[in-house]
Amino acid sequence: MNKANPTIGLLALQGDYELHEIQLNNLGLKHKRVRLPSDFEGIDALIFPGGESTTMNILIDRFQMREPLIDFSKSFPIYGTCAGMILLSKEIEGNQAGVKPLGLIDITVLRNGYGRQLFSFEADIDVELGNSTEKVHASFIRAPKVTRVGAGVEILARYNDEPVMVSSGNILAASFHSETEDNSSLLAWFIRKFL
Repeated sequence: MNKANPTIGLLALQGDYELHEIQLNNLGLKHKRVRLPSDFEGIDALIFPGGESTTMNILIDRFQMREPLIDFSKSFPIYGTCAGMILLSKEIEGNQAGVKPLGLIDITVLRNGYGRQLFSFEADIDVELGNSTEKVHASFIRAPKVTRVGAGVEILARYNDEPVMVSSGNILAASFHSETEDNSSLLAWFIRKFL
């Protein structure tokens, strides 16, 4: 970790941010919930959790968080999981819900691309973490499917030969949840790599 004692922000408008808090506690990392533009003050990275992307989209605008999120991304890392990936993406395929993505990583995603809640599943996937490969137990819960990867976007993990974790610049995005597990190695790697 390059920065001593970083404070990690958790976008806490809706979703499973509490599970990320447990992992941050397990790693001994300071964190705070981000619900208002003023909450970006003093944080060194942001976790954009899974949840319901339509609801998150509405709340981002209701609490005037869209521009602060984009501004934050220009200088600080963001890690988005599931709905977080959807909102970080450049484009949403078949976007009937009218979700407005933030356009922070050049990918196209299909909401619920792996099926609705009934078809949720778990799988062990290999994630390329720099010089090593980590096996991560991943939960795909109404998960988005990446249908296009733009130039400069690195694919870090695949499921059935399709990208499920991607990175570009200071943005990391995953189709799946890993925060439902005791293994916090993926989160620890994000902190080491991006801070």
